[in-house]
Amino acid sequence: GNLEWLDKNKTSFLIMWRRPEEWGKLIYQWVSKNGLTNSVFTLYELASGDDTEGEEFHGLDEAMLLRALQALQQEHKAEIITLDDGRGVKFF
Repeated sequence: GNLEWLDKNKTSFLIMWRRPEEWGKLIYQWVSKNGLTNSVFTLYELASGDDTEGEEFHGLDEAMLLRALQALQQEHKAEIITLDDGRGVKFF
């Protein structure tokens, strides 16, 4: 369940430590635990910021981070937004 084919011919694949939904759940637990709902973060702050140091998702690849946030967006727990200097996310 943690392998995803990257092409139709099944010649390359991605092995995930956790599925995007699982990463999203961990991120949202951190947001809730720290009272940060209704807050906006850049993707950099989530993956590399001082506030997330020591969290399992700290250092997460940006592509996987985006997928995790998209999973949260589908659950109406977050909204991915475009900022002047890149992308961010608002948590609900």
